[in-house]
Amino acid sequence: MRFENTIEIDAPAERVWALTTDVESWPEVTPTMTKVERLDNGPFRATSTARVKQPGQRAKVWTVTAFDPDHSFTWEARLLGTQMTASHTVAANGSGASNTLVLDVTGPGSGLVGRLVGRQISKTLATENASFKRAAEA
Repeated sequence: MRFENTIEIDAPAERVWALTTDVESWPEVTPTMTKVERLDNGPFRATSTARVKQPGQRAKVWTVTAFDPDHSFTWEARLLGTQMTASHTVAANGSGASNTLVLDVTGPGSGLVGRLVGRQISKTLATENASFKRAAEA
């Protein structure tokens, strides 16, 4: 199952990218994150890991599997028989940026996850994107 949300942000792509890769600050930016703890040191990059706690969920460890500097990253986590793959893509759009969040849920439990919490996942992505917009435009 795929969930996707795109929003236009009236701020430079560099600023949106800086917010996107400063994952430990996400709880200050969006109410969809309770705590994000980097489990590695150095710049955020491919192979970086973070423990992410979201409201009403147990913490999951996410590992960056693809990283395109200044543009996108993809990370993955496992939960209850599913593979979750999330991508964050920032694209310059004139003086602003387009921010796209995608969550793919695959594996034997993905259909059940989609039926049980699909609407909540869609709402969460929209809230996260709106929160990044507010923070970047502030």
